[in-house]
Amino acid sequence: MARVPRPQFQQLGVIGCGLIGGSFALAMKRAGLCKRVVGYSKSPSTTETAKKLGVIDVAAESALLAVSGSDIVLIAVPVAATEPTLRAIRHLVQPGTLIMDAGSTKSDVAIAAQKVLGPLAAHFVPAHPIAGKELSGISHADAMLFQGRQVVLTPLPENDPHLVQRAAGAWAALGCKVLKMTPETHDAAYAAVSHFPHLLAFAYFHSVMRQPSGREFMDLAGTGFRDFTRIAGGEATVWRDILLANRDEVLHQSQRLRTALDRLEHFMKEGDASALETVLRQVADARNRWKPAFFDAEDGEPSSHF
Repeated sequence: MARVPRPQFQQLGVIGCGLIGGSFALAMKRAGLCKRVVGYSKSPSTTETAKKLGVIDVAAESALLAVSGSDIVLIAVPVAATEPTLRAIRHLVQPGTLIMDAGSTKSDVAIAAQKVLGPLAAHFVPAHPIAGKELSGISHADAMLFQGRQVVLTPLPENDPHLVQRAAGAWAALGCKVLKMTPETHDAAYAAVSHFPHLLAFAYFHSVMRQPSGREFMDLAGTGFRDFTRIAGGEATVWRDILLANRDEVLHQSQRLRTALDRLEHFMKEGDASALETVLRQVADARNRWKPAFFDAEDGEPSSHF
């Protein structure tokens, strides 16, 4: 595989100084990829904290001003806020500026960029870093957050190939393995391995807590219940936005699970121990052989992004 050139930038503009935006700024500084970082968050106290911690060098008063003079911009806001953010900054996007997001869905982001930016969508390279922490916020920003993790780029047809290469080079220089796929492929994949599992965890915990003896049952629970439901502790508004943004693919996964569950329930109702054991054994063997490409906090990822 050809080595991806290491890009250099004069100024990084960060819109959304949370865990991901702050970590990206620190990582870019640590790698020596940018000379100055300008940051903006809706909360002035967040931006001020980012400045005190040395995450950013200059606090911008608006998203638009964070873009002014920046040759690379990271939009690290909840997915539902991507379109209004793009609308707010489009007037100061300069030729050669690289703009990326960090959202967990990509088809909606691609459509928003093409709708709002028009010809300027050539500057926007959608990205999804597969990284996170249990603890959110700027105070937990970490320059090493992306080291050894994956980042998925979903380039648009109108993207400037040079900017896509610069995007890949930036993430690679932060220690990421860079993958490229279409927005549709991305959303189908992450519906299966991230978005639907979160919906399932929320639904399962909800079903137990609403039972008349639910509290008593949970008092008896052990590590299996704890591990299975841990991701149900994610930020509700973030997951609301993700599930709605990727609803078609998530609902498709939900239907596939219903089919699998119906099959197992049928064997149980019929008392077919042999058939039930065969399926359970097949699944257990496959699960035990599976090795994740990268260990990361994707299972809690969006809850700690912003």
